[in-house]
Amino acid sequence: MADVSINTRVDGVEAASLPLAERQAIVSRFEQRVDEAVQSSAPTRDWVRRALHRQGGPRCPVRLKRLSLDIIIRYGDQLADLYCQYPDDIIHLQPYEFSIGYQPPESAERIDPLRVLTESADWTDEWGTRWGHRTGGVGATPVDVPIKNWSQLVDYLTHHTPDPDLPGRLDAVKPMLAMHGATKYCVGVIHLALFERYHSLRGMENAFLDLYTNESEAQQLLEALADYLLGLVRLWGETPVSALFLCDDWGSQNRLMISVEMWRKFFRPHYRRVFDEIHRLGKDLIFHSCGNVTGIIPELIELGVDVLDPIQPGAMDIAQVGRQFGGQISFCGGIDDQRLEEYTPEEIRQVVRRTIDTLGTPFGNAYIGAPANLVPPTVPFENLAALVESFHDA
Repeated sequence: MADVSINTRVDGVEAASLPLAERQAIVSRFEQRVDEAVQSSAPTRDWVRRALHRQGGPRCPVRLKRLSLDIIIRYGDQLADLYCQYPDDIIHLQPYEFSIGYQPPESAERIDPLRVLTESADWTDEWGTRWGHRTGGVGATPVDVPIKNWSQLVDYLTHHTPDPDLPGRLDAVKPMLAMHGATKYCVGVIHLALFERYHSLRGMENAFLDLYTNESEAQQLLEALADYLLGLVRLWGETPVSALFLCDDWGSQNRLMISVEMWRKFFRPHYRRVFDEIHRLGKDLIFHSCGNVTGIIPELIELGVDVLDPIQPGAMDIAQVGRQFGGQISFCGGIDDQRLEEYTPEEIRQVVRRTIDTLGTPFGNAYIGAPANLVPPTVPFENLAALVESFHDA
């Protein structure tokens, strides 16, 4: 049973200062309006896929609705007007919040994602990981883990690992698939693919130590997590999505978190199994990994990744990435969400033009224009408008 405790604080953050019902109404109205605008816009599925396979396109496709809940609540209908005028080419479908997990309809205590992700809250997900969010923050962070020592491993794998085939797991995205699946490049999202799931179960410090001190147990856990991931991949494979989006952050600000040799030993074989299955099912693969992951880009290319996300300017030299790997893999991101607040609108237009010329134009427009991560609520509206308009007008 999910366990959640809420502690509401009003400390100057606009979203948290509004009643929950009002927050829910704003987000619901925003999503409904934008979905209707996407539905009435021209089909994008086929030309986006051609562009991402470096076969050319009318322009670089965009995924600009990469927004925190707080910024949607802050700007509401004004923001909806912008995305209705400039709808995305690529539609991400996330059936449930990754830090909560799937909640069957009959769950006795359902966690409201909008509530816990806009207020101060702590809760336990379907894996037994305890998460926390604090007012004004973006996203959630693990605060306690279920496998504290290896004596718990067998019992955990036997009795507590979620079932990827649980009936209804993808039900929340079925209306969107019915609306957009035939005409739009839709992407099924799987967060915490392998390494991130591992350290959410063991804790980050243990996760690194395990690779040196408990190889056998680490491999046993990774094998089980890869099997679960394959189950999710096959479930998505039964849907009309064009691609799967897998998330595993491997980069620090200036290098990989572990050596390439260690990455190859523990993780590459599992990625090989999963990536091959995604392509066997006829889906593209978008691999999300924050930070400086330059050291494994050749590995990801060899493993068949179609699009690398998010190409963070603050952590990577995007010009070097374009020169070295452009034409071998497509890119997504490239716009520093951490600096969108400080730029002027004109500077944003210049950054967009430079990024397209670096990652997209030389390679058949094989670049998804997007912020490198969720846009925080502190970004001025005129800056967000400049970002969206300049990508569409490029």
